[in-house]
Amino acid sequence: MAIGKHVAYYRVSTARQGRSGLGLDAQRRAVQEYLNGGSWELVGEFVEVESGKLDARPQLQEALSMCELTGATLVVAKLDRLSRNVGFLARLQESRVRFIAADMPEANEVTVQIFAVIAQAERKAISRRTKEALAAAKARGVVLGGNRGNLHDLRKGPTVSAVVRGEQSLKRAQLVGSHIDAALAAGATSLRQIAAALNGRGLVAPRGGAWSAHQVARIVAKLKAAAPV
Repeated sequence: MAIGKHVAYYRVSTARQGRSGLGLDAQRRAVQEYLNGGSWELVGEFVEVESGKLDARPQLQEALSMCELTGATLVVAKLDRLSRNVGFLARLQESRVRFIAADMPEANEVTVQIFAVIAQAERKAISRRTKEALAAAKARGVVLGGNRGNLHDLRKGPTVSAVVRGEQSLKRAQLVGSHIDAALAAGATSLRQIAAALNGRGLVAPRGGAWSAHQVARIVAKLKAAAPV
């Protein structure tokens, strides 16, 4: 039985499916059938028009952000929406968002980890086969392309990771910023009142729990620092 806040994520492979509702209607119906009967609230729905072969999932990122801000559970219609795409799995694991698949409610984070391992193994196998094919082509005298990268870039792992974390932190701050603006427009005049407004909207603080005036101040400072001069 579904309990609490949920955010629904649907994916269709083509723009035609997205416009016509083919596939999308079935996913919505599956989610509704899972949710009905419990004490639940659907706080958002996100539709991705994207091939399953691609890792770019902007709507997924929005859905995960909504889950992080509200403490909601991500719900998808079918478990294969998780298992087919490494990008989906990586984002889901990094966000630590709770999820549920309507067709297999007993699946959990451990299931996702298993799928991630399998997907990563498949990618490594593809990479190995590609390298073997290139080596065979080179042996046949085929001229392959030159170095397209910079070896120095390979040593930037920790720096790149820090940049990604910073971008994610700023994006979350920007999401919260819209709610801060709404609180100010509604008459809030202090950090404490803004924190109370965020708590009233059901938003979860960056490290979990309720918002405080200090946490609001940190978000405001981050947004000011990122604002163009």
